[in-house]
Amino acid sequence: MAKVFQEWIGRKCDAWDRIASAPMRGLAATLGHPPRGWIPGDPVPLLAHWLYFLDFVRNGELGDDGHPRRAGFLPAVTLARRMWAGSRVRFFEPMRIGDKVGRVSTIVDIESKSGRTGDLVFVTLEHEVMRDDGTVLIREQQDIVYRDAPAPGVQRAASPASAAPVEPAIEVEPPPTWRREVMPASSLLFRYSALTFNSHRIHYDRDYATHIEGYPGLVVHGPLQATLMLDQVARVAPRDRVTSFSFERRAPLFDDAPLFVCGEPAADGRSVTLATRGPGGAGDMGGVAALETPLTGPAKT
Repeated sequence: MAKVFQEWIGRKCDAWDRIASAPMRGLAATLGHPPRGWIPGDPVPLLAHWLYFLDFVRNGELGDDGHPRRAGFLPAVTLARRMWAGSRVRFFEPMRIGDKVGRVSTIVDIESKSGRTGDLVFVTLEHEVMRDDGTVLIREQQDIVYRDAPAPGVQRAASPASAAPVEPAIEVEPPPTWRREVMPASSLLFRYSALTFNSHRIHYDRDYATHIEGYPGLVVHGPLQATLMLDQVARVAPRDRVTSFSFERRAPLFDDAPLFVCGEPAADGRSVTLATRGPGGAGDMGGVAALETPLTGPAKT
């Protein structure tokens, strides 16, 4: 199938945005941080670039699942379901309030696979975020997986994203050094969907998520879990600079039970292995954050 889409490889699109303070106030409230003022020049949190360059598609251009219909920049893969499988992100300089920034996106690879749930197509994008003076701030490779819709009446408890071609994350062995409980209430999922203008119905429409997609509840966003991971690093070690972060999705987490954000610093303090885990240690996502200098924050939370 991927051969059909080879002509898409190398395609580019760009977008521009101004780094406004309102999304940062919304993100802080969503993550449970105290309110603060944001002034021009303030650096924004890592992964906050996902709250900008949003695709404001009209309601009439959405598919049944809430995603934009297949057309335009991304290949028109006919498989019914789409999911963010993982990313590898490098941070060079912070985005700051007031910056005018651009993002150039390129399709760098398309690959077909067969998994236990059927055919899969993986699309790898590269996003380069830069200031208007040409300074590159962030470079990200993002993996998107397309799959068939589940058969009627079939309940799914695992994600095909485990087959994604991303760098494997080292497992966090319990008990982790860092561990914080987060309740993924529907209000949290709604707020993150609103901040990212994400209308994928599995995150807010319970009837759709359970009866159509076959999940046992609302699905916690992968990017939200990744954001919680780096937010945990910032809480524990606010003086340390993260230079890169990679993560992969493995199995979904839902809104019916707490999730735990876990971290294990490497022995040399130059990286932190991160994970989100559900009850009983079931994990949805694993990742690794690399640090510019050895960890200086406290060892435990």
